[in-house]
Amino acid sequence: MQNDTYDVVVVGGGPAGATAADDLAQQGHKVLLLDRQGRIKPCGGAIPPRLIKDFHIPDELLVAKARAARMVSPKDKKVDIPIEGGFVGMVNRDQFDEWLRERAERHGAVRQRGMFDKLTRDDDGVSRVHFTVRTDDGVTFAASTRGRCVVGADGARSEVARQAVPGAEKTKYVFAYHEIVQTPQDMVQTDADPSRCDVYYRGSLSPDFYGWVFPHGDTMSVGTGSADKGFSLRGAVGRLRDAAGLQNATVLRREGAPLPMKPLPRWDNGRDVVLAGDAAGVVAPASGEGIYYAMLGGRLAAEAAHELLLSGNPKVLKLARKRFMKDHGTVFFVLGIMQYFWYSTDKRRESFVKMCEDKDVQKLTFDSYMNKKLERKKPMAHVKIFLKDMAHLMGMAKT
Repeated sequence: MQNDTYDVVVVGGGPAGATAADDLAQQGHKVLLLDRQGRIKPCGGAIPPRLIKDFHIPDELLVAKARAARMVSPKDKKVDIPIEGGFVGMVNRDQFDEWLRERAERHGAVRQRGMFDKLTRDDDGVSRVHFTVRTDDGVTFAASTRGRCVVGADGARSEVARQAVPGAEKTKYVFAYHEIVQTPQDMVQTDADPSRCDVYYRGSLSPDFYGWVFPHGDTMSVGTGSADKGFSLRGAVGRLRDAAGLQNATVLRREGAPLPMKPLPRWDNGRDVVLAGDAAGVVAPASGEGIYYAMLGGRLAAEAAHELLLSGNPKVLKLARKRFMKDHGTVFFVLGIMQYFWYSTDKRRESFVKMCEDKDVQKLTFDSYMNKKLERKKPMAHVKIFLKDMAHLMGMAKT
């Protein structure tokens, strides 16, 4: 392997890396997918119809289909929002991610299990990716391979980004934690529903984010997140389980991880490295949605790598970030402002949930989420929502 030269070495086998490897392999490139495996990211596991369609996800991967969402305020006001004419797919990340990696392998990518260590450059200018391999019987050894291009999709706190992309080390993070619990056989005694995603807006559950209870068929994801390092996420999830009537549900596993707060200002090194997924910072503010944006980022990174290999012009690597921000930068900006304002106090959270009773707010919000497009067909609805939003901001709306 040491003397092999790949067109692209993809570091990280999550949704971003597996998608990049799959797209590049289908284009006929020689691709190595390097993944450490064994780690499951804390994630609600929700995927919108746009993702299912764009990335050809089979129905058998969906462990549940949420057909409604419930928003719960600090004062326990509940707003149920039906998902008319559709559903949000729910996936288990261990199964989902592995299926994506297997698909990339079926299309020609070479899979290599290992932990990324460092990037160096050979005398001919080609990047060398160094990694540590651990065998099934516990033996470890160092290995390396060459790549004309490297896609860094190794998650938040990306080591590829830290070593290769200027400014990446300044990225700020929030921390997410969830518990996977067994779905109770008798749901009557709970406040959860196996066909509904529940979102709790309470300062006791997160000072700057929200808590969630998401269905996964036989299991449920109960979690929260915060940028406040002094806030006990585990304690908050315990309170959330109490609120949802899941305090006696069997805990199957616990997972925690950092999440980037916003897209990095730069996704490439100007030569042969481009970032994707959490490594590039593409987790949506306010909602915390990451799977769709990770896979889209992987696809855009693959496009940029493909263009680099064809043209030899490293400037094309900037297109990955440019194309992403053109389509989604405004949404990320608006969501960032929304999180900063509405999630700051329980009084504002209460007003936010109240505002979500409005049918226009519900329709436009879910249209945008489901299809990843800002709805532009009803300008008067936008005006109406703006006026209502301002009324809540100014404290003139009834609560």
